[in-house]
Amino acid sequence: MMAAPIESLLNEIYESEDPIEELKSLRTAVLATPVSGLRQAVSGARLEIIFGLLNTNDKEQIEVCVEILSRVLQALEPIQLAQNYKTALQSGLNHPSDSVKVLTLTQIGRVAGHAEGVTQMLNSADILRDVIQCISVERIAVAKELIVEVSTVSPVSLGYCANSGLISQMLEELTGDDVLVRATAIEMVTNLAQSPHGRQYLAQQGIMDKISNMIIAAESDPFSSLYLPGLVKFFGSLAIVDSPQQVCEKYPVFLEVVFSMAMNLDPTLTPVALDTLGVLGSTVEGKQVLQKTGEKLRCVLKRVSEVSCDGATDLRVRCLEALAQLLSLPVEQQTDDLLLLTESWFHCLSSQPMLMIRNISTQPFPELHCGALRIFTAVGCQPWAQQLMMDTPGFVEWVMDRSVGTGKEAKDCKFELVGALLSSSSAKEIFGAHNYLKLRTYLNEGPYYVNAVSSVTTEGAD
Repeated sequence: MMAAPIESLLNEIYESEDPIEELKSLRTAVLATPVSGLRQAVSGARLEIIFGLLNTNDKEQIEVCVEILSRVLQALEPIQLAQNYKTALQSGLNHPSDSVKVLTLTQIGRVAGHAEGVTQMLNSADILRDVIQCISVERIAVAKELIVEVSTVSPVSLGYCANSGLISQMLEELTGDDVLVRATAIEMVTNLAQSPHGRQYLAQQGIMDKISNMIIAAESDPFSSLYLPGLVKFFGSLAIVDSPQQVCEKYPVFLEVVFSMAMNLDPTLTPVALDTLGVLGSTVEGKQVLQKTGEKLRCVLKRVSEVSCDGATDLRVRCLEALAQLLSLPVEQQTDDLLLLTESWFHCLSSQPMLMIRNISTQPFPELHCGALRIFTAVGCQPWAQQLMMDTPGFVEWVMDRSVGTGKEAKDCKFELVGALLSSSSAKEIFGAHNYLKLRTYLNEGPYYVNAVSSVTTEGAD
């Protein structure tokens, strides 16, 4: 069922008076062909024929055409859709049949997610108008995602969507009674906040305050765990694109909730809290904001550290990732104050943090082994941590021992750790010339080096 039958079936359909049987054969051929094969078969094919056959009152014919097009268009690249089927898709937006509209909106959605395609397709006011018109008539899920896609393209397209009343309707759903609709609306608003003009619009509409109030109200709502992660993600992503300090100062409830979610160990809420802490703490400004919370943060760090030792495996991995982000401080960001900050955080983890993390790294799960190594990598270029490593008996030898940790990922993580140790100018002085040379050799040999004579040990060898 390759290119030839599809091509010849299209010709038969073109010549037929009543093509329903030929259409059904084409449907069978199209469904039987893998997508990669379809791509070749239809890239130059005359699909307008099928689009043309949508113009009928015959329901069966419409449905068969929709099934064919859904499968075939999926095989084309978004940019091909934009270049070759712009007019056909536009007429689909005005089709009386719902299934044709859904098909069209889904395909335009694919184009909208593609930078070059979007400029080709949505730069004309009439297509935008038709898309918006179609969305406001159809209350379908794909439409909402499309509104956000379209609004994110440019301030002009956001204007179109806002004028149509579609966005305000979505914003109303934020506080609606239906918890699942609410969760979807939060996700949409979070996506809208990714563009500067989208954030500006949401701020004008008072949405940040609204979401902050929703977080406060969530405490007394038994269903809040369904949408609270979304609210927290909203502020988390806002803090990263805007400014952690401004967002946390203006909406203090955000950090409070993140802290309590991290402490509570709720399987639906804790992972989001950990990810949010990690993302915030990966920036210098975020570190300073967290540091201002004093004792609260220290409690959270202890808690995260405990869970990383004895929680469920997937939660332990999330804890280790968050700690690595919180403790990272690249050489170019290192100031005395910030080095003191990361050092004090590290010592909050346990009475013997080096031992604790090393113990986690010896466990038989590669994701825990690598998670622990990433914490050592995060602090590896910081002089205080290098001194701790040097003062921990056997640690530097352990780093250079290639038999520790098998598997590609483990070897890659170890290699990154060695690279981090050597990336700071303090390494030579702290580790001493002998260790420094060994580390350099390790780095030069690459992550997967195998020493041929490693199985033979000699007396008194170094």
